[in-house]
Amino acid sequence: MRTLKEYPVNELKLIYQALHASLPNEPELMDSLLLEDLQRFLQERASQDGVDVSTHSQWAGWLNDR
Repeated sequence: MRTLKEYPVNELKLIYQALHASLPNEPELMDSLLLEDLQRFLQERASQDGVDVSTHSQWAGWLNDR
């Protein structure tokens, strides 16, 4: 089994965004350990890229490659 760091970041971003967009219709995803781990991993990567993940616009921009 692969770890998250073995997948392309752009692929993980796409999956994260799809899951996050599904939250209104699938509220049980809020308790998903996978979604939590994926978010934490992506936030660590974003921070390494100099993004302040506590600032929504920076975090969203990084997720959308802006």
